[in-house]
Amino acid sequence: MDRRSLLRSGAALAAGAFAPRLAAPALGQDMRAATLRFVPQANLTSLDPVWTTATVTSNHGYYVFDTLYAVDAANRPRPQMAEGHEVLDDGRRWRFRLRDGLRFHDGEPVRAADCIASIKRWCVRDPFGQLLARAVAEWRVVDDRSFEARLNRPFPLMLDALAKPDASVCFIMPERLANTEATRAITEMIGSGPYRFVAGEYNSGSRVVYEKFDGYVPRQEAPERASGGKIARMRRIEWSVIPDASTAAAALTNGEIDWWERPLSDLRPVLTRNREIRQEILDVEGRLALMRLNCLQPPFDDVRLRRAVRLSVIQDSYMRAAQGDDTSLWSETRSLYPRRTPYYRDNPDLMPGSLDAARAALKEAGYTNGKLVIINPTDFPDIGPLGQVTNDALRRIGMNVQLDESDWGTVIQRRNSREPVERGGWSIFHTTGSSNTYGSPAMSPLIRGQGEAGWFGWWKSERAEALTAEWMDAPDDAARARTAEALGRLALEEVATIPLGQFTIRTAFRRNLTDFLEGSTPYPWNIRRV
Repeated sequence: MDRRSLLRSGAALAAGAFAPRLAAPALGQDMRAATLRFVPQANLTSLDPVWTTATVTSNHGYYVFDTLYAVDAANRPRPQMAEGHEVLDDGRRWRFRLRDGLRFHDGEPVRAADCIASIKRWCVRDPFGQLLARAVAEWRVVDDRSFEARLNRPFPLMLDALAKPDASVCFIMPERLANTEATRAITEMIGSGPYRFVAGEYNSGSRVVYEKFDGYVPRQEAPERASGGKIARMRRIEWSVIPDASTAAAALTNGEIDWWERPLSDLRPVLTRNREIRQEILDVEGRLALMRLNCLQPPFDDVRLRRAVRLSVIQDSYMRAAQGDDTSLWSETRSLYPRRTPYYRDNPDLMPGSLDAARAALKEAGYTNGKLVIINPTDFPDIGPLGQVTNDALRRIGMNVQLDESDWGTVIQRRNSREPVERGGWSIFHTTGSSNTYGSPAMSPLIRGQGEAGWFGWWKSERAEALTAEWMDAPDDAARARTAEALGRLALEEVATIPLGQFTIRTAFRRNLTDFLEGSTPYPWNIRRV
């Protein structure tokens, strides 16, 4: 039996193995109806959405924390915790005012000082935040509900920065937590979002629980993505971490769970046959699959060897391995700007998908069999196959490859290491990210040349940083587009990151759930049971 047949038959057998439940008392039925049971994309190992860019942690962050601004369906920044703002002194001073009645989960009011401390911590970690920090001369508390940013120079993208979606979001925390060094992860989860984290029921690798925060004050506008009224219609949300796809499919089929965030592509036909299950694409813009190389350590401190790897990438192989054979759900995307974003341009000359060309480049570079290590997850179906394809391709072109497989939590911890592979470091990891995150030079870490101040992989390029500054200061959209395209081309030429294709996900949920919001995050608010 092939893998697909085995998974499908396993899911069917598992579904049949679940015994029917006895009728519960009415009170238990009411609580069950008010509880959303969710299977996330991966285990939640890190709780701090500022410290890590792991998507599952960002998703968790949207439950617990709120933001000053958030984007709507058209990616325009809208006030969220903010009541509004003023732009003064010819753009050199921004004054913000908080909405009345905002409180943290511990009952303390949200103050201007909390916002300033949170923004400062976020600015250390996020590329967009780093650009903002360079422009700010001073953050100043005006009163408990008002604060100012005094700038060295105008920063027209202020609201876009504070509303940045999806990964490394500018979430607002209490000042005492936000004063934690940005290089150290926070473990106490106190926010002001629509759900509170139930620390006593958290068990990494198994279970995460959230309860409705009755003190949350939603906005009055209709919800759009992460903006507008976040009305928590479910009293309780339980995450069940189920690494085995057949078990997750069986649980959804039997009604043991309500929502499976990312069904394995091989099991979609099994779910399609069940009339009580719906599958929908909520993230219509899709995600970019990526290979990130460690530019600090051999062998990939040599750009010639990075280029050999880029030449070897056959995106069709990666997408079929991770997303299946339904080509309506994925496309080849030879650009570090995703399709359907303003600066996307195809670069077929840089990515011919040729193992022969890669072998020749490797020989020309004088590769001497230096060892490289791929760190790769076994419990993340969208990512694990990517590492396996890379392992096979690089072996075939003659590289000395070691595939180190573990759970995703271990991968995201290990990718912090800057040590050589002999001391526990790494050479390559793979991941995915929302198209919105990578749509512009201000937001995307993939094309920034910040070196050790940048994203894992630590590509350094003074030219890339100069182009980013030029893009920020461009006088019009045409100049901005030219600069962005030059930056994207440079980053791909020097192999800051290698795109592996773009895909969309059909999430799966029980038919009695409705009112899901579109977006790249599985937002928990607004959903109700009918």
